[in-house]
Amino acid sequence: MPAHTLEGDVYVAPLYLAGSTAIGDPALRPLLDNGFVAHSDELANVYVSSPDQRIRLGFLPESPDNPLWKVAAHRDPFGAPDWLATFDSNTPTELVTAFSSALAASYAEELDTVLTGSRHQAEEGFRPLEDAGWKRGSWQLTTLFTAPDGLAGLTYRGGVLDRQAELRGDQDRWLLWGGEDGFSSRWYASFTSAVPIPLIAATTARLADNAPALRYEVDIPERNRSAARIRPVPHPVPTPLEVRRAAAALSRSHGGRLASRALAASATTSSPSAALPACPEHHRRAATARS
Repeated sequence: MPAHTLEGDVYVAPLYLAGSTAIGDPALRPLLDNGFVAHSDELANVYVSSPDQRIRLGFLPESPDNPLWKVAAHRDPFGAPDWLATFDSNTPTELVTAFSSALAASYAEELDTVLTGSRHQAEEGFRPLEDAGWKRGSWQLTTLFTAPDGLAGLTYRGGVLDRQAELRGDQDRWLLWGGEDGFSSRWYASFTSAVPIPLIAATTARLADNAPALRYEVDIPERNRSAARIRPVPHPVPTPLEVRRAAAALSRSHGGRLASRALAASATTSSPSAALPACPEHHRRAATARS
C-alpha cells in the first residue's frame, strides 16, 4: 500500500485537541504492510484481517454505531473476541495509528502475545502520562490521569469486570478521552481487559507526546480551538536551483511574447500585402468637388 502523508495548513498541539482527520489510510497501512488483507463493503466501510483471521480491524465511517474504529482479537476465528479496542469518530487519527503500528509489530514478532496479552502491569500503560507530568489520582479501585490543562484524561477501572459487559461497551477497563465537552469536540477510546498493555502504552505515549499534528484549520473542532496552540504551516523556501529554473522559465516566457509582438508589428507595417489606410471621408468629398 502506498504511503499516505497527512495534509493540512496548520499545526495543532496538543494532539488531543486536534480532532480526527477522518482518513483511514495512515492507521491501516501498518497492518497492510505486514500481510493483512483489506476488504470493503458497498458503503465504503473497510475491514482488515490477519492472514489467520484472528486479528481484525474495522474502519467504519458508515456504521450506525459511534465507534469509527474497532480492533478485535480472536483465539478462535469463529468465536467471540478475546479483546476489543474502539476509537470513536472524533479520536485523533494519530492515536489509532500508534495502536495499529504496535499491533502490527507485535503480530509479526509473537502472535500468542497479541491474542492473550503478556504479563505486563497496568503501570506500563500509565507511565507515558506520568512521565509527561499528567496529574494522577485515584478513587476506590479506579486510577485517573488528567492532562495539565484538564482537557484529556485516562480512567483505569480495577477489580473484576464482566467480560461480556466489556465487549458490549457497558463497562470500560481502560477509557481515554480528550477535547472540550461537546458532541463534535470530545472523543473517547476504550480497551477491554485483555488488550495487551504494550499496545495501550504505545497509544498513551502518542497521547502524551507534545509533537503537533497537521490539520486543515477548518477541520479542528470549533470548541477546541481557543485552548489549542495553532500555527500556520510555513511555505517552503525554494532552493537555489528552483530559483534559477523559475527565472529561466520566466525569461523564456517573456521573451517569446515580446518576439511575437515584434513580428506582428512588422507584418502590419512593412509587408507588401498589407492594406493601405482608408481615405478619410472629408478628403473624398473635397476630391469630388474639384472634379
